[in-house]
Amino acid sequence: MKKKINFSIACIVTLVFIIPSCFLFDSGERGNSKLPETISYNFHIRPILSDKCFVCHGPDANKREAGLRLDIAEEAYKALKDNPAAHPLVPGKPQLSEAYLKISSTDTSEMMPPPSSNLKLDPFEIELIKKWILQGAKYEKHWAFIAPKKIPMPEVDNKQWVLNEIDYFVLQKMEQNSLSPNKEENKERLLRRLCLDITGLPPNEKMMKIFLADSSKDVYEKIVNELFLSPAYGEKMALHWLDISRYADSHGYQDDYYRTQWPWRDWVIHAFNNNMRYDQFVSWQLAGDLMPNATKEQILATAFNRNHKITEEGGVIDEEYRVEYVTDRANTFSKGLLSMTMECAHCHDHKYDPISQKEHYQLFAFFNNIKEAGLEDGYQAAKKPFIQISNDDVKNLIRFVNKKDTGKLIVSVMGERDTLRKTYLLTRGAYDAHGEEVFPGMPKAILPFDDNLPKSRLGLAKWLFDKRNPLTARVYVNQIWQEFFGRGIVKTAGDFGMQGELPSHPELLDWLAVDFMNNGWNIQRLIRQIVTSATYRQSAVIEKKKYAADPENVYLSRFPRLRLRPEFIRDLILSSSGLLVKEIGGPSVKTYQPKGIWEAAASTGGIAGNLGTYKQDHGASLYRRGIYSFIKRTVPPPSMMIFDASTRDQCEVKRMKTNTPLQALVMMNDPTVLEASRVFATRLLEENCSVNDKISKAFRLILSRKPKVEELKILSIYFEQNLQSLKIENVNKLLAIGEYPLAAKTDQKMMAALMLTISNMYNLEEAITK
Repeated sequence: MKKKINFSIACIVTLVFIIPSCFLFDSGERGNSKLPETISYNFHIRPILSDKCFVCHGPDANKREAGLRLDIAEEAYKALKDNPAAHPLVPGKPQLSEAYLKISSTDTSEMMPPPSSNLKLDPFEIELIKKWILQGAKYEKHWAFIAPKKIPMPEVDNKQWVLNEIDYFVLQKMEQNSLSPNKEENKERLLRRLCLDITGLPPNEKMMKIFLADSSKDVYEKIVNELFLSPAYGEKMALHWLDISRYADSHGYQDDYYRTQWPWRDWVIHAFNNNMRYDQFVSWQLAGDLMPNATKEQILATAFNRNHKITEEGGVIDEEYRVEYVTDRANTFSKGLLSMTMECAHCHDHKYDPISQKEHYQLFAFFNNIKEAGLEDGYQAAKKPFIQISNDDVKNLIRFVNKKDTGKLIVSVMGERDTLRKTYLLTRGAYDAHGEEVFPGMPKAILPFDDNLPKSRLGLAKWLFDKRNPLTARVYVNQIWQEFFGRGIVKTAGDFGMQGELPSHPELLDWLAVDFMNNGWNIQRLIRQIVTSATYRQSAVIEKKKYAADPENVYLSRFPRLRLRPEFIRDLILSSSGLLVKEIGGPSVKTYQPKGIWEAAASTGGIAGNLGTYKQDHGASLYRRGIYSFIKRTVPPPSMMIFDASTRDQCEVKRMKTNTPLQALVMMNDPTVLEASRVFATRLLEENCSVNDKISKAFRLILSRKPKVEELKILSIYFEQNLQSLKIENVNKLLAIGEYPLAAKTDQKMMAALMLTISNMYNLEEAITK
């Protein structure tokens, strides 16, 4: 059927979009042409040097000109090679500092950067550097390598707006940039936002009625408490962690066979629902098998380290792929838990961050002693070392695992060898080019590895959660902030290194990090602080003046408009229609998918367990939450990929955002959307009320608010148009979509017309935006 939407009133369908944005370079001081009172190398000077000077005078020795480095204090202070009487920087004396004289020169033969480079410092930047030199030209250790400290709440003018500590820091930045906060969002939209953020599901009808009717001061906090108690909270929180851990249901590479890591996913959901401390949550995953008298649950948690791709292809070199697996674990640790690009030191010293190639392989050494092979003989749904989960285990030890059948269930986990495997620095990263032998350790620039700690993954976990570690708490706080505001306090959530962006609110990031550590690494407490802040509760209205001043909403003078993740779009559709099966955990499910996609990309090996043919599930499995959708690495779920889901090939801390016409086509044609619309229509037709009331109820359950008079009028006209124009053959085609049984004794033409009306509501931009 070609015609699924009447485009004569398609104005009611606002297709998905992302507001275009540009890079917001400067702070309020620059906008007002006012120099900061105290100049910071990290926050004022280094960004300028990095953009304009480090190309020729930075860490890359191959591109360095005149032997001059400006990224290291000792190098910048010493005499120039071709003029021993001159120095690039002379603290306190810009008139004697060659670097300042060059950047402020108007002589094209003298000025730096040279005109041919197409780089130029503007007058404000030149004045910043001059004032920095006058104040001593002090270099600072990279901000992310300095342990965070709590500072007193900043002074603000509009104190009556503030609801908790977060708001002081956010409001200070707004006021510095001549911005003011938006009003609080209305109760309907605020409830929807809160429910989607904490559970990934829209509010149900009962919750909306209670929240809107309750005028008590603590009604908002009561709803927050209720949402934390919902099992859906653990499912929502787990999704981001699955991206970090690169969880998938197949091994990857060309011969992409089935794997059974899903019991670990059940554990992650269970851990979040039990509000497990973050330090314990991560430590079990890194080294649960090494803990004294390790339980089966602790060993299961270590599957985190084994979620990487694994080859099943004949003819590969065993050691080459074993090294690949160890490298993947080290990279996941550094990116997911430290937000450092340590993989850049795999072949040579890091060009930008103070991480040597030797230090990269010292991290590698922690993960290099596992009893695993690069290629195992024979197909297995889990690779050695693994644990077997029995029905007795599920009954008595790990009850959170949703195992229903009596078959063998194995999960890849960590397990140390009896003898220590030596680790070598690999010359140019080649698996067989052994350099010097290295031993477990961590970069000194971050935090030297204490010699008293065990040289094992257990010691690595202790190092990670040492309160002197400058990265661990900052990184996770930033990721949680990103989950709610779409952008981290550090925008480059996967890179806290020198090439990453500076934090927009450094004092807030540090305050939250220290508070998180000092209060037991309590994840729900951190989330509660965020969602109960006035910052979070703002309206998302975009004023032209604010948009012009702060297009990326860096200073949070409004709540951002964010499209839901594809998994949550699916959840919203199933939940609002009444189709959602709320079962927690269990194996992944194969839902509707275009024919031939797997087959086109499949290996022809024909080995047992090969996922070469897509065998769709049926019944209740079709209506599970998006987190349970089967992910084959070589062919991930297409509708989710169109909405920027993770391929789970490697650790991912932030999903990209795109806006394409294909996203609109998915919403208009996906069988799940159309089937849910049909089932929703059927249920509404069973209610004894007017058509307008049915449309109004559908609108409220999808958008979590009552329709305006004009909106209801447009939708009613659209319903009537379809009721009059739909032909019986089109009705039959529409109602045949999806496997959910068709209701008997229902006016099919009315069902189809209402189905199209509901489908139109799902296609509204507002429906899939928070």
